Amino acid sequence: MPKTVVITGASAGIGRATARAYAARGANVILLARGRAGLATAADDVERAGGHALALPTDMADHQQVEAAADAAVQTFGGIDVWINSAFASVFAPFTEITAEEYARVTEVTYLGFVNGTRAALARMLPHNRGTIVQIGSALGSRSVPLQSAYCGAKHGINGFTSSVRTELMHSGSNVRITIAQMPAVNTPQFSWVLSRLPGSPRPVAPIYQPEVAAQAVLYAADHPGRKQFYVGASTAATILANKIAPGLLDRYLARTGYDSQQTDQPDNAQRRHNLWAPADDEKDYGAHGDFDDQSSARAPQLWLSHHPALAAALLAGAALGSTWAASRLAGQRTH
Repeated sequence: MPKTVVITGASAGIGRATARAYAARGANVILLARGRAGLATAADDVERAGGHALALPTDMADHQQVEAAADAAVQTFGGIDVWINSAFASVFAPFTEITAEEYARVTEVTYLGFVNGTRAALARMLPHNRGTIVQIGSALGSRSVPLQSAYCGAKHGINGFTSSVRTELMHSGSNVRITIAQMPAVNTPQFSWVLSRLPGSPRPVAPIYQPEVAAQAVLYAADHPGRKQFYVGASTAATILANKIAPGLLDRYLARTGYDSQQTDQPDNAQRRHNLWAPADDEKDYGAHGDFDDQSSARAPQLWLSHHPALAAALLAGAALGSTWAASRLAGQRTH
C-alpha cells in the first residue's frame, strides 16, 4: 500500500523537494501551504512523478485550518502515515527593527505551526498506534545568528517542544515516532520573498545545499524515526559541535561576520513582495530552488555518515586516537 504523507510548506523549498521524492515512491502526498499557484504546480509535480496529490491551501498558524486539512487527508486517503512539518516565516533584521506584530507572526507560523501540525498528526496517529512525524529543524535551532532572532527563537522552541513530546510518547509506550532533521543553509526561494530590512539582498550562509539533499535526509529520517535527530550537512554538525565547545568564541565570530555573510553585495529592493502576511506564490510558482544554484551543492557526503552512526563514531574515535598518537610522537621527538 502506498504511504500517505502530509507535508507543510509544500509549495517551495524543502517541502516541495520532499513532495517530489515521496511521489517517486508512489505515495499519496497532501500538500499544505498558502500559495495557490505554488501548490497547484507542486501537485502537478507529484502526479507526474508517480504519486497522488491533494493540495490544500492552509495557513499553519491557524489551528482550525490545520485540523480541517488533516480531516481532508484522512477522508481522501484513509489515514496518515507520515507528517512533515516544514512551513516557516522569518524576518531578516536586527531585533530592534522588528515590530511586535511581525515577531508574533513569525512565531505563530514557525513555532506554533509545528505545534499545530504535530497536534493534528498525533490526533490521527495515536488511535492507530502508528505513524511518524518529522520536524524540519535547523542548525540555527542550536546556534543562533544575528538578524534572525525570531526564526532562531522559534527553531530553538521546536527542539524543546519536540523533545518533550518524544519523551511523552516513550513514556506511554506508543509506536508513534517523532524526530528532527536539522538542516544547513539550503537554496530555497525564501531569500527572494522573506521580509528584510537589510541593505543588501538576503542570502544563505555558505556552504549551501540544494533542496533535494534536504529531501533525501527527510525521507531517511522518516524511514528511521527511532533516532532523536539527524544532522544534515557537515556545516550543521560542525556548527552544533562548535557551539557546545566554544559558544563564547562563536558569539564573537558571528558578531563580526554574521551581518555581511547573510546579505549579498546587491542592494535589496525595498518594494519587493514578501510573504509574512500573504503568500508570495499565490499567482506565481517559484519552485523548489532559490537564486543560488551556482553556489549550491547537490551532494552532502556527511549524510552517509549520519546514516551510519556507529561507523561515524568509530571513524571519529580513530581520528582522535591518531591525532593523539601523532602528538605524542611529535612531543617525544622534541625531547631528544
